[in-house]
Amino acid sequence: MNTPDAEVVPKRRWRIPWVWIVPLVAVAIGIWLAAQAVLEKGPTVTISFKTGEGLEAGKTKIKFKNVDIGLVKTVALSKDYTRVIATAELTRDATNMLVDDTRFWVVRPRVAGGSVSGISTLLSGAYIGMDIGRSKQDRRDYTGLETPPIFASDVPGRQFILKATDLGSVDVGTPIYFRRLQVGQVTAFELDKDGSGVTLHVFVNAPYDRYVNADSRFWQAGGIDVTLGTDGLKVNTQSLVSILIGGLAFETPAVSLSWAEAPRDTVFTLHPTRADALRVRESIVDKYVFAFDGSVRGLAVGAPVEFRGIQIGEVSAIYTRFDPVTKRISIPVEVNLYPERFTSRFANVPKGGRLTNDRKELADVLVARGMRGQLRTGSLLTGQLYVSIDFFPAAKKASIDWSRTPPEMPTTPSGLDSLQDSVNRIMTRIDKLPIEELTASARQTLDSTTRLMQGLNTEVVPQAATTLAAARAALDAAHSTLMPDSGLQQDTAEAIRELTRTAVSFRSLADYLQQHPEALLRGKPEDKK
Repeated sequence: MNTPDAEVVPKRRWRIPWVWIVPLVAVAIGIWLAAQAVLEKGPTVTISFKTGEGLEAGKTKIKFKNVDIGLVKTVALSKDYTRVIATAELTRDATNMLVDDTRFWVVRPRVAGGSVSGISTLLSGAYIGMDIGRSKQDRRDYTGLETPPIFASDVPGRQFILKATDLGSVDVGTPIYFRRLQVGQVTAFELDKDGSGVTLHVFVNAPYDRYVNADSRFWQAGGIDVTLGTDGLKVNTQSLVSILIGGLAFETPAVSLSWAEAPRDTVFTLHPTRADALRVRESIVDKYVFAFDGSVRGLAVGAPVEFRGIQIGEVSAIYTRFDPVTKRISIPVEVNLYPERFTSRFANVPKGGRLTNDRKELADVLVARGMRGQLRTGSLLTGQLYVSIDFFPAAKKASIDWSRTPPEMPTTPSGLDSLQDSVNRIMTRIDKLPIEELTASARQTLDSTTRLMQGLNTEVVPQAATTLAAARAALDAAHSTLMPDSGLQQDTAEAIRELTRTAVSFRSLADYLQQHPEALLRGKPEDKK
């Protein structure tokens, strides 16, 4: 029996039905999109704020230099309900921006420090602003700022620290002036931990920050600085803005302009006024006391001590003192004298220091020559006094009491005291005059004058009245005679007219005789008929 040969049949391959092609393609595209989304997805950050004002999930954007780099996804309360936590997703390009000192804040309309910001958000809505830090350490959770930073981290300039006793009218954003130009702003302030003062952080923009060195002086320049002193009334201000919102200013003395620039975060003292800030820092201070017997009303702590118009010190304290031996009360005025102000311009003396190493010997010699302290009026307008040191050769001999601490220098009465003594002496002389005898003599003179006046009234005055009446009558008669309608005036006019006619007749006769001289012998011929 023949068996048929086996036929090899090839195995059928599995084929994908056409109906599955479209779903597979869709799945592939979805996987690709998901991978792209994962690869391109940026970092997620959480930002903590005190309030959620202006924050909306899915709407509030995060911007850097006005470019969108993220979006707030959720807004929720913290677990202790004290903060608002905003979770935001940023673009992949923003990954390197998230470092330790990066800052976030809500941009909304604000008015502070004389500046207005965030006006555009009135129409577009609030958003979260961002500023890149300089740290190298990454970070994903932040605490948002309650106020926008005054300057961005990439703005050229330097930050400095000021120490003050009180804040005054300073606020975040308060301008800083240099020679009346606005060159910076206050960035932050805080109360010192011990409560003794405040610390301010200020930023000075480039290139003006190069004018700040270790000897620069900062002071409060807000409002109007009105000073009533021995020099009269002084009014200082920086600008109209500083009058309204306050301000700070700084200046560097001319002697230290060549110093090196101050490094970042250098600490300075914030003085209350420009005069206090630019006051010369003395390295040598000698303390003395001037005891005055008269009133020191108008003299205040800080008043100048001058030598022939040059300030060489200032008053540091004023108090009273009772001497149990003499039973007298005096007013000691303690002063600080600066010896270097006598040597700073001398060619043969080293700059600074003293005129001599033995200051006691020099002081005794000067006092022996008449050097005294005296109160003088610096301004009649304000009545402020100052202490003047000068030489009075006619003054009584005196010496310095070196046994006291501080040493006590002799004084001489002021000009007002001398004037008062002169007035007292004049009044004493007046008291010694024979007032009663002078009064009796003056009374007799007054009686004689009275009798004379009575005689004038009874004798001279009536006769004068009669004379005046006669003169008035004569004047009236003359006036009536000279009136245009009076008889004299009419007769005078008629006489003048008659004289005029007579003159005309004589003229006619003269003309006829000139033409007919024979008429003088023959007479006038008769007219021929």
